[in-house]
Amino acid sequence: MISTDVIIRAQFYDLDPMQVVWHGNYARYLEQARCALLDGIGYNYPQMALSGYAWPIVDMRIKYVRPVRFGQEIVVTATIAEVANRLKIDYRIRDRASGEVLTKAPTVQVAVRLDSGEMLLESPPALTDKVREPA
Repeated sequence: MISTDVIIRAQFYDLDPMQVVWHGNYARYLEQARCALLDGIGYNYPQMALSGYAWPIVDMRIKYVRPVRFGQEIVVTATIAEVANRLKIDYRIRDRASGEVLTKAPTVQVAVRLDSGEMLLESPPALTDKVREPA
């Protein structure tokens, strides 16, 4: 299982009028963890493009368990859950101090050929070989 953590401190500009992190900002937090994870396997967005594929997100679900507040440090863990037919990444956002789970989310990305726009029904070796290689 390939996984990585990023630490984020909630900033004032992340908050909504209720003084908790606005729900739309969680997608940014997931993206930070996803990019760190993809960097770790050597297949982030620039490498995807060089390999001839785009990997758009086709599904994202977020379960908000507890709010994140101003100044709170969180750990966002991204874990590759599936690569055979799609790239599925599972996320957990935890309070850094207590370890309490605050948010759970999966994203699903599919390979799309850049030259034709065709969506592939299985992940190309450009991804699957990276996941099988030691990081």
